[in-house]
Amino acid sequence: MIEADITEDAFLGGQLRLKQKRSGHRAGHDAILLAAATEAQAGDRVVDLGAGIGTAGLALAQRVVGIRLSLVEIDPELAELARANAAANAITADTIVLDVTADAQAFVAHGLVPDSVDRVLMNPPFNDPVRHRGSPDQARHTAHVATEETLHAWVHAARRILRSNGVLTLIWRADGIADVLAALSRGFGSLSILPVHGEAGRPAIRVLVRSVKGGRAPTRLLPGLMLNEELSVPKKEVRDILEGRAVLPLAEP
Repeated sequence: MIEADITEDAFLGGQLRLKQKRSGHRAGHDAILLAAATEAQAGDRVVDLGAGIGTAGLALAQRVVGIRLSLVEIDPELAELARANAAANAITADTIVLDVTADAQAFVAHGLVPDSVDRVLMNPPFNDPVRHRGSPDQARHTAHVATEETLHAWVHAARRILRSNGVLTLIWRADGIADVLAALSRGFGSLSILPVHGEAGRPAIRVLVRSVKGGRAPTRLLPGLMLNEELSVPKKEVRDILEGRAVLPLAEP
């Protein structure tokens, strides 16, 4: 990669500095919200599926010192950036170049054996190709556009590596909530769902979902998170989350 094609950007109010490609998929609020929605404690084995440059996983590791973090990414260039970002922020992480939809043997070859992980977080490609025109940039297209099988395949991978009572946290587009519930209906329960709204009075744009492998508790629908006040100014509670001073209810013990 040419240095001129790379930018270095601050996240979590400057606590985390990440290098990423100037063009293509760029890390943003979704990854930080996902990290803020993920509960973890020191010693937990945590896997970030489709980690990109490592934003969500590294943001979680910045907040919860001592997790054993693996960053799984299909794109070798993004995986190399994730590896460099972990080192630059003094975070220990195992970076793995692997297709999330690969079979169990491929996961085992990289040390991700069945029933071995405490937490999985993931931000899968979620744009509907029927309603959203894909980017001509192939890397951006891969990062953003889902096929009919994407969510089921990613949830299946998470289910396979999670231990019993392990927790999966994911972010998805709000109008695809039925797809999320269908994908989680096999093997997961105890769902907590947090709608995310761009502004009050408008439909949710994202859902953050926490689910437990083998969980049996009733599903909880939490009060929605409003990102912006009027005039598109981020709310204080959202600024606190994005700057690493607060977490979302899904991450609270």
